[in-house]
Amino acid sequence: MKVIFDIQHLYYLPQYLPVIDVLKQHDTDIELIGYKTDDEDLNRIVEKALQATNLPLKIVQNWQEALTHYLAQKADWIVFGNAVSDLEQLHEVSKTVLMQHGVGPKSCYYDVSKNPTTVRFVEGEKRLGNLQAMFPSGNFVDSGYAKLDPAINNQTATRSLASLGLDETKPTLLYAPTFYPSSIELFAKSFPDDFANYNIILKPHFFSLTKPRYKKQKALLENWAKQDNVYLAGVEEYNLLEFMAISDVLISDASSAIFEFAALDKPVIWCDFYKLRWSYRGIFAFRFKKRIDESIEVFHQLCERAANYKALAKCVTNAVENPQAKHAIRVDITKEYVGDVDGNCAQRVVDYLIKH
Repeated sequence: MKVIFDIQHLYYLPQYLPVIDVLKQHDTDIELIGYKTDDEDLNRIVEKALQATNLPLKIVQNWQEALTHYLAQKADWIVFGNAVSDLEQLHEVSKTVLMQHGVGPKSCYYDVSKNPTTVRFVEGEKRLGNLQAMFPSGNFVDSGYAKLDPAINNQTATRSLASLGLDETKPTLLYAPTFYPSSIELFAKSFPDDFANYNIILKPHFFSLTKPRYKKQKALLENWAKQDNVYLAGVEEYNLLEFMAISDVLISDASSAIFEFAALDKPVIWCDFYKLRWSYRGIFAFRFKKRIDESIEVFHQLCERAANYKALAKCVTNAVENPQAKHAIRVDITKEYVGDVDGNCAQRVVDYLIKH
């Protein structure tokens, strides 16, 4: 069996790696496809990360080149982390998989199934039911969220706080915002000083560090990183799980990270304030609501909610002092929106691929 993994962006890789590890235990040919960008430094980072897997690798210029390669290879399965075009052509020679790169509250979680792959692996009963209702002809399989398997199985490569230059006697806050809609630009410039009694690990979305349109976010993050109690993860440090393992509390906004950290039964603070473009404000507020699906309402139950930056301090204190306060809620919501957290999600994916 030959399986090709399409890696449009480096941050798709953590979702794939557990599945790749299980596939290696079988008689499987595995190939990775990466994409070049206009940023040569970024290209070097991506290629180095993909080469570290010690798997056959091809870097393509664009989707058309990838498509040509796929049609020639005639692999049994091609795995995607997002929606792609030309599925009808691909299905003439291969079967396709969608493993969505995140489980966050953005409506794109559902939109990407408008053009159906052969199978889409989904996470949890709620999402499975929603997708089946929206796309009755789709083939959806609840595998759980494979990305979390290494953390559940204690196989995550972690850092020590000391290796990041942080104080091992302090509680550690992990700030992992998304790129849009994001809370970053509504945080104070004094963020590190306001939380001087804590370590702060900054793990922004890949785009916050690589896309020119988010340069203000990058500037603010880099300014915070000058303080002794702050560590800013670089683009090459693409796996959020490594930082989740050594953090006590997650601070985030409209990000998959909230479901992921809660699934590890750790407290989450939801920043329910966002820097919105003018086209998403006022009479255009409906665009923001359209971008976010109903699962963000679950954050009210799952998280400590900070309505603005000033409210963050009290939320942090509550989360650090009472980490088990929302344990039962985290368990229930994880079952609905992330699925079984048993360390066997990747095995279920591979079992399906082999069987079919």
